[in-house]
Amino acid sequence: MKNTTTLILACSAAFLSQIGISSYLPAVPAIARALPAAEDHVTLALAIYLIGMALPMLLWGSLGERFGRKPVLLAALAVYALACAAIPSAPNIETFLSLRLAQGLGAGGVSVMARVLVRDSFSGALLAKGLSWLGMTFVIALGIGQFMGSLLQVAYGWEAIFFGLALGAVGLMGVLLRVEFPARVKVASPGPAWRIYTTILRHPAFLHAALTGGLGYGVIIAFNTCAPLILQGRFEWSAAQYGWLGWPISAAYLAGALMVNRYVARTGRLTMMSWGVALVLAGTAAMLLGSVFADRLALLLWLPYCLAVFGQSMSYPISLSLANDESPVSGSYAMALSGFMHQMMAALIGGVASLLVSQQAWPLGVLCVVLAGGAWVCAARCRADQNALRKISSI
Repeated sequence: MKNTTTLILACSAAFLSQIGISSYLPAVPAIARALPAAEDHVTLALAIYLIGMALPMLLWGSLGERFGRKPVLLAALAVYALACAAIPSAPNIETFLSLRLAQGLGAGGVSVMARVLVRDSFSGALLAKGLSWLGMTFVIALGIGQFMGSLLQVAYGWEAIFFGLALGAVGLMGVLLRVEFPARVKVASPGPAWRIYTTILRHPAFLHAALTGGLGYGVIIAFNTCAPLILQGRFEWSAAQYGWLGWPISAAYLAGALMVNRYVARTGRLTMMSWGVALVLAGTAAMLLGSVFADRLALLLWLPYCLAVFGQSMSYPISLSLANDESPVSGSYAMALSGFMHQMMAALIGGVASLLVSQQAWPLGVLCVVLAGGAWVCAARCRADQNALRKISSI
């Protein structure tokens, strides 16, 4: 029962941190008009948010070991709520982007603590299952959040999106104050935090698994950076129409996460991760072909993307569980480091994608195929790492 409560709290925290990525996307043109600023400058808010998430993640992980999960999670939620409440008052694009960075700083702590809570409660295949629930939460935030953002914008204006996020953070803080977290065994620190993170990063089995998940995550970030201007520009979709796209995306990610939750213990983590990465590669390749040979059909852009999302939702929780299990140091450090890597990669990919933003879809397709190909290579290295470890253990 305690594990179930912890999982619900972790999913709620993950939802709040991830909804900051997608909820404002349908409002990009409206925000650009309000500030006023160029739309491509507003799209930088995604990359800056991801940078903000990434920068303090290693610190959040260390603080979680030192002070405990609950105080650190409450502190991160407070930073997140204050930044969200201030964003609607931004007088110009510079202030808007600065507050998005602050929002990301809080979201980084929330995201790390959510994963650490799951890691505290589960291990092995059960950890992959627990992380798949976080994956479901992730896509609900990514897809349904996008839909809810469009509804709030149409009804009350883009400012309501950020006020809603602030209220959500305050509400979660109120719940946390009334809940007791399960007791945890404090891990004896083998040295300074920077040395611990360096030790983990130099371990190939951790590195390859973490990179597999991060590169697949980059496909989602690239699409979210470029798609609003492609679909609302070239294909002349309204904000509401773009918001509705969240539903098939959410369904695809939910289906993949459910596959992991149901079959990972029976099929094996490496096999299921390989299937997921193959689907990401197939979906992105179809996106690229559709954008080149049938560039007037929006369906050939977003439908293959849903296939890629389905594959990523299968591979991501497994890659994260493998990275954590193969870490040479226990505690929250591996989760914090993998989260830091993924958010830094996402920020870099989001920055590159923002430079490619145009009403043409093929640059997005090329970037996504490159990322999916990299994930495929890293997944192959994961299999080699696991085979090598089995040989060593059998000696």
